[in-house]
Amino acid sequence: MFVTGINGSPDREGNTAFLVGEVLKACRELGAQTEIIHVMDALEGQERPYCTACGSPCPEICHREANLAGAYDIVRKADALVVGSPVYFGTVSAQLKAFWDKSRNLRGEKALVGIPGGAVSVAAARFGGQETTVRAIQDIMLIHGMRVVGDASMGTGGGHQGVCAQRPSREDDFACGRARVLAEGLIEAIST
Repeated sequence: MFVTGINGSPDREGNTAFLVGEVLKACRELGAQTEIIHVMDALEGQERPYCTACGSPCPEICHREANLAGAYDIVRKADALVVGSPVYFGTVSAQLKAFWDKSRNLRGEKALVGIPGGAVSVAAARFGGQETTVRAIQDIMLIHGMRVVGDASMGTGGGHQGVCAQRPSREDDFACGRARVLAEGLIEAIST
């Protein structure tokens, strides 16, 4: 089992990276191999930091940069994904949006169809847009044909849409506990 985390924050060591890392840590404890992609690293060196839909199907011009091509190669190998974003004006960061906008080739390849995916988000306030951000991530997953996994598992029962934390995420004990449950759900989804 190989679970890939995607940190959609411009901060490689911030609250979102921590929360994605908590899910990955629990996945490792459950027997999976893991890797994290920081979208800031993947987008580094891009002439245009956003997709311009320069052709259809995607001509992969922006994928000539090794960082982005390498990140998508890791995504292709994943048995499951956990995607995280800080909340920016009630939705995902521009960096995460750019990373997924540039993934049109993966969609064309059907590379993620059927792959389980879970979402995490972090905001400054308890009710700071985490759920709308999680839903935006899940919309991206659904467009890729992924199987959306919430923070639920057979062992814990039902949950919610995903893991929502208030910063500092390290101190949000409830969110850290739900990160473990999301990991359980992802591992279960891989196994079915």
